[in-house]
Amino acid sequence: MSPVAVDTEKDRTAPAATEAQVQAQAQAQASTPVPDGRPADVSALPNEALDFASRMFDLARQGSPDLLHYLSAGLPPNLTNNGGNTLLMLAAYHGHASLVRSMLELDYSGPPPGNGAGADGATTARRHSYASGPDPNQLNGKGQSPLAGAVFKGYDEVARVLVEHGADPLGGTPNADDTAKMFNKWEGEDGYKSLFEGARGRGRGVVEASEAVPDREEAARVPGQGPA
Repeated sequence: MSPVAVDTEKDRTAPAATEAQVQAQAQAQASTPVPDGRPADVSALPNEALDFASRMFDLARQGSPDLLHYLSAGLPPNLTNNGGNTLLMLAAYHGHASLVRSMLELDYSGPPPGNGAGADGATTARRHSYASGPDPNQLNGKGQSPLAGAVFKGYDEVARVLVEHGADPLGGTPNADDTAKMFNKWEGEDGYKSLFEGARGRGRGVVEASEAVPDREEAARVPGQGPA
């Protein structure tokens, strides 16, 4: 259906907006906080928030157990960076099996440490919304799954932990099945065939990543280090 044009004297005489004006208006709208007070765009976040997020991604890459303290305190378990990589994806891609397991088995439904929720219960409510924890089937911005990334990097223990916690070998492009076959890791005693064909999450499906948002992490990224 075509939109109905409202024909007023003002509409007939006002000059058309230039492309620059339209872009400026769109940028202004993007940086305007939404009604609940949150910024409508990542670029509108304060530097402190961006720096904090960057530190959390670094903890995941480093396999630091300190990340668990932040997750216990209410850090979103599926927090993603500018490439759509979650904290779990970064930990898996860098081979930190112990951290991956701890992230997946952490109790996200209980009260946070310390004094707990405030008078309005906001902290507890926030934690309950994360009760399922990090999603092993959350793809990154390139359509890759944590499981496929672990297979690609040769991190067998990480792959086993992810499968144990419901990762789908058929999710992503290329998926973990195809990645194993591509690198001759499918058949044989050390192959993934048995593990993947018996995976309880096989065929479960994946969660597509949101569109990547450029931020300060892109400037710090080391070329040639893969999706993370």
